[in-house]
Amino acid sequence: MNIDDQVREITRGTIDVISTDELKSKLSENRPLNIKFGIDPTAPDIHLGHTVPLQKLKQFQDMGHVIHLIIGDYTAQIGDPSGKSETRPMLTPDQIQANLATYTDQVFKILDPDRTDLLFNSQWLDQFSGRDMIDLGSRYTVQQLLQRRDFGNRIKEGRPLSVTELLYPLLVGYDSVHLHSDIELGGSDQLFNFTASRALQSAYGQKPEVIMILPILEGLDGVQKMSKSLGNAIGVRENPDDMYGKIMSISDDLMIKYYELLSDVPVSQLDEIKTNVKAGKENPMVYKKGLARELVARYHGVQEAQQAEYRFEEVHQRRHNPDELESLQIPYSSESDLGLISIVRLSGRASTNSEARRLIQQSAVRINDEPITDINYRVTPEDGSVLRVGKRFFKELYFKHD
Repeated sequence: MNIDDQVREITRGTIDVISTDELKSKLSENRPLNIKFGIDPTAPDIHLGHTVPLQKLKQFQDMGHVIHLIIGDYTAQIGDPSGKSETRPMLTPDQIQANLATYTDQVFKILDPDRTDLLFNSQWLDQFSGRDMIDLGSRYTVQQLLQRRDFGNRIKEGRPLSVTELLYPLLVGYDSVHLHSDIELGGSDQLFNFTASRALQSAYGQKPEVIMILPILEGLDGVQKMSKSLGNAIGVRENPDDMYGKIMSISDDLMIKYYELLSDVPVSQLDEIKTNVKAGKENPMVYKKGLARELVARYHGVQEAQQAEYRFEEVHQRRHNPDELESLQIPYSSESDLGLISIVRLSGRASTNSEARRLIQQSAVRINDEPITDINYRVTPEDGSVLRVGKRFFKELYFKHD
């Protein structure tokens, strides 16, 4: 690809690039560029929202550039203060190692481990002497640090701001100096850290790195950012059926964004998808299935993706029950024990009567594929009956009279 085509592919889905001219200049040097992405291992599992920058790294990797994946085991002991209104508790080395145990396995579902430099910033920061720290501090001013909004706000409001937090942007900036980074990417919450990195590289006599700001990926609701705590996330370790089904549940508009940020399809094909969906030339479900297949195959393999698609079509399009249903035994002594609200709770799909009642009233509950909206409905005790709640929750009912 020529430089303009490379830039178009690399910058797809980005919010901002600082700067595009610098990016073109670096690409025109016709050498493998050093691409930096830093991770503070504060949690062990990742969801698709976390994979947005990893997908961008893969694009660089496929173009022959060098990926420096920085595990911030040293800086994680401080914790990134970005957007925090109070000092975070410091992680212990044991906590950091525990989080790393599953993290890297998930990352290498996307990146080629043989072409990725997995580095720990303790390798160089542990060697820092007091003199080195003084030298680093002399290259950045307190005024520059206090331009950071969350630092300034905490001082104005009289909330604690530790010296270690002030050191955080300097230490992650030194990572870029140590690695001679050409490009660094991440979310908009990292912009202050990135600009500090550029300033420190210039102070050490290096060309400043290009900054690529990536968007936050919305979750299944299409409104709030993807988060496990909000219940709108798709985890990369979810089973194939759940992952496939969740992707199929997103809106058509959100599907386009997921394609842009998560898919390997080239820009030309992405433009075609956008055009066809907007003009109504193709049913969006066709493209949504393609996206679901691609992402499930990435994390579980092609065969699992094909089987997940088959099961999805059987259940949701041909309205068949899954081949293998988990059974649920219903003990009862009288008809009063067979209320649908009680059975939905017993299935584990609802934790309270009010939640079960709401699901029934929203037509989310079916018995033998018949929607039930009567909250006083009594289930006939016939073994083999199928309870379905929502699109993906099934139980085969068996009854035991006490």
